[in-house]
Formats: sequence, structure tokens, C-alpha cells
Amino acid sequence: MTLERIPFTQVDITDLERSYLIAATKSQNISGAGPFCAAAENFINESLGSNKTLTTTSCSHALELSALLSRFSPGDEIIVPAFAFVTTASSFGIHGAKPVMVDVGDDSLNLDPLCVERAITKRTKAICVIHYAGMSTDIDVLAQLANTYNLTLIEDNAHGLFATFKDKPLGTFGSLSAHSFHSTKNITCGEGGALVINDNSYIERAEILREKGTNRSNFLKGKTDKYTWVDLGSSWVMSDLLGALLLGQLERSSSITERRRDIFHKYAASLKAWSEKYGIQLPVVHDHMYHTGHMFHMRFRRSKNREQFIAHMGQNGIDTPFHYQSLNISKVGLTFGGFVGQCPISERAAECLVRLPIYNLMSDGQVDRVISNVLEFKPST
Repeated sequence: MTLERIPFTQVDITDLERSYLIAATKSQNISGAGPFCAAAENFINESLGSNKTLTTTSCSHALELSALLSRFSPGDEIIVPAFAFVTTASSFGIHGAKPVMVDVGDDSLNLDPLCVERAITKRTKAICVIHYAGMSTDIDVLAQLANTYNLTLIEDNAHGLFATFKDKPLGTFGSLSAHSFHSTKNITCGEGGALVINDNSYIERAEILREKGTNRSNFLKGKTDKYTWVDLGSSWVMSDLLGALLLGQLERSSSITERRRDIFHKYAASLKAWSEKYGIQLPVVHDHMYHTGHMFHMRFRRSKNREQFIAHMGQNGIDTPFHYQSLNISKVGLTFGGFVGQCPISERAAECLVRLPIYNLMSDGQVDRVISNVLEFKPST
């Protein structure tokens, strides 16, 4: 008998999203920054208590907007985690900043504040922090470092929308924060992102940059009788078709998040004794965190054990992928001064980390099947 495959993730689109999508097509307003995008932006603003949200074509483009708003000059540096998706660094690199890759903490796999402070130089202009797996590092410490050294703090919050740290929403600690609605994320519209602006001084220019460098936003508000080219920007406005899908997902975000958290905590409880027996690291959830259940990862002692585990789970019809490669030893990372051994925790995570399936459509039976197959695996010595 062929086992039903359990994918790593699965998109959940309901009749609510479909009804909004149909409404958007009937309105004929399917280009960028329409009423559904505005409603989605308002939902995020109200949920986070933020000043301004601009939906974008991707999280990477939200990060690029952050780079342009930061006005990097030749020689300026931005500190980024080595254990990160490539655009966490490249979005700034292509706009004039030098990404300085530093190591992450062993418990959170997020930027280690001690490593960050050691990396600050006279050329440092900003820090970009990821909230890996929807959990934060000591973001208040990083915010204080940014304040002490007069640096811009930017959050790559692709994993952490609606998570909190000490009851404060992630995405509201920095001057700017980027969010992802890619199909692998908790809340999705297929491809899309958002820039949350917590410093009002950035709002007007952000609107201009997102609108191809024009003052079209002011024109639509009636602040000018025509619009024209006023800055160097690009076309980063989300289509209202995607905005319709996004709004439906946002309105269901509480139930989506809670189901993922339930699965996360069932994994954690069920695998605790097994992980301790074999020396396998599971995610650490501190009392002052409310996480999104975005990801459940495990780190083996050896890379060969991870490969054996992925093969074992695959043979049983379960997808368990690895994740980021350490940026400091990538081809481009080496050109920015990275080297092997520079970020040992990040480099080890790249070799030993694996992720379990987690999505809100998973049935209890599928969750139990994943757990059962994990418990059957015995790492070789």
C-alpha cells in the first residue's frame, strides 16, 4: 500500500479568500494599492499598533525599500545574521551597503547581541535582525545597542507576524520591518510582502519609492494636481488580486496561528525524551515569547545523521527539508569578507538542522504519524 505523502507545508485557501478574489475581479480594480490592499494594511496596523504599513510584491522588496530608506553611502555596513535567507543580506548589498555577517545564538538561532556589539565599527549604519521560526532573540537588547550606537534597527519578520516578545509585537521594535506572504508562510497570498514603518519620518519617501519614484501617492490623496518623477524607486506595489487573498488570510490568522502552535507544542512534548536521549536540539521557547508556530526544527549532532533522518522520513512518505546555508561561507559571502569558521553556530545549523511538516491543515492523524516515524529513528554513532 502506498502511503499518503505528508508534505512539508500546504496552502490553505478557503471560500472567504475566493469570495474576496471574485469581488476584486468584479470591481475591475486589480492593479496595485487597491481597496483590498488598503484593508490588509489597516488590519496589520491595527494588529501591531504600527504607524504605517505598505504592502509590497515580496518581503525581499520590503527589505530593498528599507535599504533605500536607510540611504547607505559607499563603505557603510549593515550587520546581518549568517544564518539567514539570502535576501536578508543581498537586499542591502545591491543598494550600496556591505553586509557584515555575524553568528547567531545557540538557543534561538537569531542574532547574538554579543556578536553584534563586537561587529560594530565606525562604518556600521544599521542592524537587520531575523526572528527565526517566529521567535525573537533579545530584541530589546539589540534595540538598545542600536540606540547607543545611533544605528537603524530593521526587522526581517518574515516568520513572525503576530508573534510577541515581552507582550510587544515583533515588527514594532525597529524603525522598519519587512514581512513575507510567500506560499511557505503562515499567512500567504502566494507571493507578497509588507513594509511596516514605525518611524514616521520614513513614510512619505517610502510611498514615493514604492511607486516607482513618483509622488503618485500624494496625487491620489489630492495633495498635488499631477504626479511626476521625484526619486529613484521601483514598482513594488502589490496587486489588489493578491491583496484580496491576503485580507482573507489575515482575517483567519488567529485560527491559523493557533492550529500551528498546537502542532508545534505536540511535537515538542512528544519528542522531548527522544531528543534528550540522542542529544538532538529542539526549539527553545522562553516564557516571555508568544511564537507563531511557523516552524519546528531539530538539530542533530552530525550532518550524516540529518541525511539519514531525511532519507528515513522520505521512505515513509514524509517531507523533512533542511534550511538555510550559512551566508558567510557562500560564494558571495566570501567576497564580503566571510570565511569558514567565522560563524560556527550558523555553520553547524546549516549542516545539521532539519524541519518537520507543520501547517494548519494537518490532521491529528498526520501529526501522530510524523511523531511516530521520528521516534522510530535512531541516529547512528
